[in-house]
Amino acid sequence: MDLGLKNKVAFVCASSKGLGKASALELAKEGAHVVLTGRDEKELQETKKQLQSLTESEVEYVVCDLTKKEDIENAVRYTIEKFNRIDILINNSGGPPSGTFEQFTDEDWYQSFELNLLSYVRCIRAVLPYMKEQNYGKIINLTSTSIKQPIPGLLLSNTFRTGVMGLSKTLATELAGFNILVNTVAPGRILTDRVQTLDSIKAEKTGMSLEEVQNHSKKSIPLGRYGKPEEFGAVVAFIASDKCSYVTGTSIIIDGGMVKSI
Repeated sequence: MDLGLKNKVAFVCASSKGLGKASALELAKEGAHVVLTGRDEKELQETKKQLQSLTESEVEYVVCDLTKKEDIENAVRYTIEKFNRIDILINNSGGPPSGTFEQFTDEDWYQSFELNLLSYVRCIRAVLPYMKEQNYGKIINLTSTSIKQPIPGLLLSNTFRTGVMGLSKTLATELAGFNILVNTVAPGRILTDRVQTLDSIKAEKTGMSLEEVQNHSKKSIPLGRYGKPEEFGAVVAFIASDKCSYVTGTSIIIDGGMVKSI
């Protein structure tokens, strides 16, 4: 199936590794030009090389701290200067610290707000004029299954990821007249460095081995395994494509059937 992504321009946040990288790779495989962003230039350079070796798409990168408004504006400006358009925005950010309510200070809350919610607002604000001018755009906000079912020990993520879902749903209505589609994609247990880290923390707290923690998690997943990053990226690429032209304001969960809510 031709997804109609050839020569589309995708701006992918936090894409030097993890789910951002997986999304960027699948978009590039489908022929989209991709701009990677992240804070670590060495990791960005390595990811760019990997994507270029696996695809025929043009891949660029910009060093960008998503908690800094100026960095976001500069990254979007670079993309426009390079490609003269932005068709797809993949909003993504690293996860906030794990912990419970009494562990977090005001500073913890402010930092998570800036990274996990305000960065999405700022990125959308930066690309919106160009998408409106084109009368075309796909905005995909990556969150977590916590938008449907809070995850114990991830209070900050539970709070701000849910806020992103409210943002997406509202913007889907506001921007529909400009042919800009806004959706949320929520990963479950996808085998990334972030999930490995959370599993390691749980193992240390409980005295279990990492393998025991992961086997316990797999028992809660009907498919009986963690998802692969490329499985997640493939769904993102489809939602970003012209084949997905009548879906907006929805949340798609990629979790192997783990979340039980309707």
